[in-house]
Order: sequence, then C-alpha cells, then structure tokens
Amino acid sequence: MSALNELKKHLRPGQVYRRAHLRVWSNAVDRHLKQLVEEGTLTKLAGGLYHYPKRTSFGDAPADEAKLVKAFLKDHRFLLTTPNAYNALGVGSTQLYNKTIVYNHKRHGRFKLGRREFDFLVKPHFPSKLSEEFLLVDLVDNLERLAEHNPTMLEGARKRALRMNPKALKRAVKEFGGSKARKFFVPLLAEGTQTYAS
Repeated sequence: MSALNELKKHLRPGQVYRRAHLRVWSNAVDRHLKQLVEEGTLTKLAGGLYHYPKRTSFGDAPADEAKLVKAFLKDHRFLLTTPNAYNALGVGSTQLYNKTIVYNHKRHGRFKLGRREFDFLVKPHFPSKLSEEFLLVDLVDNLERLAEHNPTMLEGARKRALRMNPKALKRAVKEFGGSKARKFFVPLLAEGTQTYAS
C-alpha cells in the first residue's frame, strides 16, 4: 500500500484537520496534502487547515462550524453566535446578518475559513451555550454594532429584562456583562425583582 493510501485510511468524512494532525500518518505531508487537494479528497480551508467533506446527493457538505473553529483555534473553549440570535428576544431586533461571531480566548479579527467568514472576538468570560439572559446582556454590550435604532432597542431590552428571572439575569450580568451592560442592568435589577415576585 502506498504512503498516500495509508494516510487516507485515517481520514474520516466530515472532519477538519490541521497539517500538524496529518504529519503523524505521513512522511511527506506537504506532497500528500497537495495530492489529496488536487484529487478532491480534501478541501483546503485556510493555511494549514483542511476538510474531508461528506459526499451527499446535493454535493459536498460544508464543514461543521464547530469542528472548523475548534481546529482553527486548537481550542474547544469558544462560543458560536450571530446577531440574528437577538431577534428571538422580542426587543425590536429584526435585521438579518450574514455573520458568525466566535467568542474565544485566543484569536481576534475576521478570518475567512473556506467560503465562510468568522468574526473572532476575544472575551474573558462567556457561557458554554447560549441563553436568553446572556443574549440580552450581549445585546446591550453590542448595540453599536447593530443596524437598529439604539433607544428603541434599549427600551425593548428594558421591558424584556423586567419579564425575566432577576436572579438569572443578575448572574449573567455579573459573569458576562461589560461596562455598558452593567451600567444599564444594575438599576433595573431591584425593579426586576419586584416585578418577577408580583
């Protein structure tokens, strides 16, 4: 069996690989990677980052975003989100954005991985998964990034906050909020406790 075929034995459809991962199974990794890309087995997503696509009746399936970001960062500590998630809060946000945000501890900036662009933002603290409390806090911290009118959105955020569990919201503000969110929510928390209890 050729060295290239030996490398292929270790590849799994749907997975994203870094060049460093594949060196373990190849004694000429750059030559083998070039061959695998040329024959269509692998797709190059960025420098040193490759995808082995799953074949479907509609063509090659794109790489899973979480696997792609994990391989790029070499870290599992990140949170994928989009400004579109704010729309579910019912605070007046209706704009649709073609953007994926990656909160993480290592990289900052916009990076194109394959055909998709990601906005990597270094943030010291973020949850392991999205919650409505985190999204509301994040919305207030990022209003200047949104197309909607800020005063209208803030009023919607205020009304939404008063309908939420004040303990959960207070915890989200304390753990994940920036200066804008803290300034906005702290005066509401006492009022929110009374509203929630009534």
